[in-house]
This record gives sequence, structure tokens and C-alpha cells, in this order.
Amino acid sequence: MVLKKISRWIVASSLFVMPLAAQQSSLININLDKPVADVSSTMWGVFFEDINFAADGGLYAEMVKNRSFEFYQPLMGWTELKNTKSSLLINNRQGNNSANPRYAQITVFDNDGSYGISNSGFRGMGVKKDLKYHFYILAKQEASTNVSLKIELVDSLGTVIGTASLSPQGTEWKEYAVDFVSSETNSKAKLNLWFEGKGIIDIDMVSLFPDDTWKHRPKGLRNDLVQLLADMKPGFLRFPGGCIVEGRELATRYQWKKTIGKIEDRQMIVNRWNTEFAHKLTPDYFQTFGLGFFEYFQLCEDLGAEPLPILNCGMACQFNSSEVIPLDQLDPYIQDILDLIEFANGNADSEWGKIRVAMGHPEPFHLKMLGVGNEQWGQQYLDRLKLFVKVLKEKHPEITLVSDPGPSPDGEMFDFLWTNLKTMKADIVDEHYYKAPKWFRENANRYDNYDRKGPKVFAGEYAAQSVAIASPDNKNNWECALSEAAFMTGLERNGEVVRMCSYAPLLAHVEGWQWTPDLIWFDNLKSYGSANYYVQKMFSNNKGTQILSATINNEPVEGKNDLFVSVVLDKVTKTVIIKAVNTSGVAHNASFNCSGVLKLSGLANVTVLKNSDIGAVNTMINPSVIKPTEYQQKIEKKSFELSLEPYSFSVIRIPFN
Repeated sequence: MVLKKISRWIVASSLFVMPLAAQQSSLININLDKPVADVSSTMWGVFFEDINFAADGGLYAEMVKNRSFEFYQPLMGWTELKNTKSSLLINNRQGNNSANPRYAQITVFDNDGSYGISNSGFRGMGVKKDLKYHFYILAKQEASTNVSLKIELVDSLGTVIGTASLSPQGTEWKEYAVDFVSSETNSKAKLNLWFEGKGIIDIDMVSLFPDDTWKHRPKGLRNDLVQLLADMKPGFLRFPGGCIVEGRELATRYQWKKTIGKIEDRQMIVNRWNTEFAHKLTPDYFQTFGLGFFEYFQLCEDLGAEPLPILNCGMACQFNSSEVIPLDQLDPYIQDILDLIEFANGNADSEWGKIRVAMGHPEPFHLKMLGVGNEQWGQQYLDRLKLFVKVLKEKHPEITLVSDPGPSPDGEMFDFLWTNLKTMKADIVDEHYYKAPKWFRENANRYDNYDRKGPKVFAGEYAAQSVAIASPDNKNNWECALSEAAFMTGLERNGEVVRMCSYAPLLAHVEGWQWTPDLIWFDNLKSYGSANYYVQKMFSNNKGTQILSATINNEPVEGKNDLFVSVVLDKVTKTVIIKAVNTSGVAHNASFNCSGVLKLSGLANVTVLKNSDIGAVNTMINPSVIKPTEYQQKIEKKSFELSLEPYSFSVIRIPFN
């Protein structure tokens, strides 16, 4: 994610201008016989970063915030419900448990159940009527103590809508669990724990999960959010970020080994987006790593997506601290990557493969690629990258490595890195673009002249910015999404060079975001796809297997008369798939002339994403302002016409035999 402070853009120049002509026309020639190249199986994917409450409070379905009292303020998210002289202390057992040192010690003096604590969740807890909820807690009691728990789910007015009881026993830590059902739907519920009896009880890892997690996995992921990802049919999943890979400083970098194993043994750290932006200070944003590397790999498997982990290269974020590890001290960082490959692919007898098996996955995850560093730049990056590449290529030549040319898609720094990466014969180079909508339309031909024999390209982060990079006023409006669609036709046409693409960021909580725009928005109960989401989904769901040539007068269709076109062949479904983007405010009469031996016949399925207002956006209240519609059109011969509506993106699927 780019963090450079950029002044607010003047956006008037980026807006579409309504042409004077009543309608435009173009003749597009498509050669069905000579595919340009194969479409990469990883062409369209998703990029996940824990920003905007994407993990804790989002994809990870845990509903209790600060469940283990490890936030910098140990009682953040918690409130005492106190009518007696009972009390709470936070004990720190750093010497005995460095990963999870704190726990709450409750001393109960009165046997009337009038003392308790309440958790507010992540901007509240979203609960659903008649849905079962699973409560978990680690607890132990001092000898001769007999304190029981009454668990209450209360709505935003304090009315009890679910209840259960537990009676922890013994002086050793043990997990206890109980289920209950919510009697109401409420987006701002809270969890209350009341303590009954007398004595001292210790509690930790207070947890609440809905029953309807993805695949009903205990302590799993939020079903509706994963479903939106699954519906995209992504070819890969890049994780865990972005900038959180680097950390503001190396101490807060992402360390994958601390995110596996038992949940209670995973060491929480502050999220670097906690205080990154003055306009969105989020002091309660931490990473508990309930969603860790094992869960990421498992999610990839669920989605049918190739895993693409990105790891730290011994450099913190250069926009923040520019902290680096000396070259002669990089061995632990390199070993982390070697160990990750073993965790993902190693057999059950290997040190790290054994841990994967113990976590419940005997088979390997079949890791084929990984990234070294994120948005790094300068000679210091190249010096470190070379050391990583040397070891990894010697020990794991089967792994494809992703490198980066810095945070910007052009400029002196970009050119310097690309020149050196090409000399190094890099496998894949990860380019990022956060630009005005106009830039995306004007750069649809960006890869037309890239070296076909050079490193391949990963369009790893892109999103049109309606106002400016990192502006809180950015919107997921139709102009941005339509401009991205135009740009993506250029990515697809150049699939011989561009092998992977993903929009960023992926997820955002409507009450907890730091960065806009974002692909998918959610609150505590609901979620929806932006217009940009539907653009990504339409490309990914219509990936095809081979790229076909589409031209006007033997030139690529890349904005001539505000028309952008790419065409692929799908040998599996025996379909020709045309993607056409009309960025003008008038209808476009497109005449398609298909040459070659393939016979087109039958009904074409046409999916259209459109809106007459380029400023239109989907919202939580109205998530379908911009949503695909479908119709069929009979195709009887290889030359046919289609009217492409104003400000529209169309996918035309034509069967062949």
C-alpha cells in the first residue's frame, strides 16, 4: 500500500466528457485461429491485507475484542459492571508465557452475582435471531474457590437476548465452552460476564463465535465474506499484505511463525494501521492472528486459489522508519522463508511439516510461489533481494519468486529497479498503481511493448482513486470501476506478460476503515460488493484459456472512440468471450467480424454492468445500485453487431463448435 503523502488532486480533468455525437461505431476484427498466448491460471486473484478491520473484526469471525487482555491498554474493549466491592486485576506472567502473558483475575466478595465485565466487540457485535453462538473461555480457580459464570448477550438497549452458565473447576488452566441461541437480531450487541459465588477466578481467551462460520469450522471465518471471495473464483490469494509485512519498524513486522499453532499461543502485535493516518486513528486495532498462516493456506485450498505469501526481506516500511537488518545478519530472515516452504510442502517427518500435520492438515499445501519484500526500493532492497534469491534458487528452484519495483508505477526509482530486476532475471515483478481514473483509461496499452522474454508482471495492487491517494474522501464510484475495467482489458490482452492481477485493498468495515476505496464493504451483520468488485468478478469468472487478437485496423482496441476490448477463448466450455468497455456517455454500435475455422452459433449470453451516473456507488443501504444484468442474443454468423450502452462494461459469451 502506498503511504506517500500526496496533495489532493484536481479531479475535474479526470471526469468523462459527454460526446456530442448521438452514437459511435467501430468494426472489431477477431482472429479465432491464432491465439496470442495462453491465459495464466492465476490471471485474476485477490489480495488480502489486514487493513480496515479486514481480519480481526472482519474475515475472522471472533466477536470479542481484546479477548486475552493483551492490548496496550489491557481493558480496552472491556467495561466493569460493578455494584459491589469485588475487583479485577490484570496479572502479567511474562516470565512463564511471553506469547500471552496477561490474564484477568477476578476477586468476588459477594455471592449475589452483582459484579461482571462487559465486552463491546468490534464496533458492537452483530448477532442474528435464532442463530447459535459458541462461547469459550480459559479459566482456573484458586483452591477452595467456587465461582461460576453467567454469560449474557444483550442488545444495544441492554435487553438480554441470550444466556448461558458455566462452572469452571480446578486450579489449572482449562478451556470451557457453552452454546446459546440469540432471540433477536442486533448489530450492536454486547457480551456480559457475571460472576457468582465467592473467591478468586482467573480468566483468559474470552471468545464468542457464530455457528454459521465458513464450512462451519469451529472458531473459523465469517461466511458471507468468504462467500463473496469464493464467488470471484480467484486464481490466487496473496497474503498477509502489504505494508503489514514490513511493519512500521522491524519489531512490528509480520512474523508467520508466531501465527501458527494453538490460538492461545499466538503472540498478538499492534496493527500498523492503528495510528498510520491522522484522519482515521484506530487505537483499538491489533492483530491477534486467529487468522494466521495455516488459516490463509486453508482458505486458499477452499477457494481453489494458489497461495502467494509475502515475507519480510529484512526491511521495515521505508515511508516510516527505513529500518534495515545488516546484510551479514539476514540469515534468520532467509531461514524464515525456507521454513515456510517446509511448513507448506514438507512431509510429516520434517520439523515444520510436522507442525502442519499436528494442526490437522496431513497433505502439503502445494506452495509454488512467494514474494520477497513489499514496496521496497533502492539499492538496499536489491542488495538484500540478491541474497534471498541466491539461497532460494539453490534450495528450491521449483518456487517462483515475486520481487517488487517500488511503490509507484513509473519514475526514476521504478526504472532503476526494473532495469536491475531484469538483469537479475527476476521471475515476476509486482507493480502497484493507485492513480486517478483517467490514468487507468490512458494506460490500457501499458504492457503492449513490454519485453515478452523478460520478467513477467504481477499487477499486485491497483485501484482508481476518485480524489487522491489515501484520501478519506475516495469513493468506489462507477467512474473508478469502469476505468479499471478499461485498464484490465489491456492486462488481459497482454496476458503473455501480465500473469497475475489483484485489486487492493480487499475488505473494509464501514465503521472501522482507514483507507478507501475498497473492494468489499461490510458491517457487523451484512456485506456487499462495490462496483469495482463486480468488475473484478466478471473478469475472473470469464478468464478463458487462450488470448485472441482483437483489432481495429490492425491496432489494439484500447480506447479508440472510448472503446476498450479484449477477447479470450475458453477451450473447456467451448466459448469465445468478448469483454467490451464503453467509457463514453453515448451508445456504441460495435460490429464484430470473426475470422477462422471455428463456427459461432446459438445464443450469446451477455452480462452488462452499467450506470448512467459515473458518480454512482453501491452502499450498505442500497448495495445494488451498480450490479450486473443479463440477457441473450442470437448469433447466427461470424459477423454480428452489439449495441454497447453508455458507461458500460459488457461480457459476451458466444458458444462455438
